[in-house]
Amino acid sequence: MSRMSALPSCNLLTARGSIIVTTNIVRAMKNVIEVNGINFETEILQAPGPVVVDFYAPWCGPCKMLTPLLEGFSSEFAGRVKFAKANVDDNPELAACFEISAVPTLLLFSHGKVIDQIRGFPGPGPLKAWLQKAAGAAIPA
Repeated sequence: MSRMSALPSCNLLTARGSIIVTTNIVRAMKNVIEVNGINFETEILQAPGPVVVDFYAPWCGPCKMLTPLLEGFSSEFAGRVKFAKANVDDNPELAACFEISAVPTLLLFSHGKVIDQIRGFPGPGPLKAWLQKAAGAAIPA
């Protein structure tokens, strides 16, 4: 388990007129959604099942390698695990809230709380095993 579940409450809503509100565009990729400070609570914290959030940066090589893996696994785990991405450059407040100090960082949420994490590029085998565990362990009670 991660120490991340003990984080203080974060204000994920960005003030009206901020740069993030006016420039952050929500994009959909296959079965992976893009999240930001505006939709994070609805899409992640209020999600009924397990959610994996990939905190990434567009300039990050390992992040670019992870993206197609997540898109592939999002199809395989459809209906069991929700997949999302958060660009740390566009959402510094969100990254700070979850103490993201390296990219890529994958956070696993269940019932609005972080229950596990992976930092760095895990590779396809370890990532699939982690997702299988996530799909089984994070099923709502």
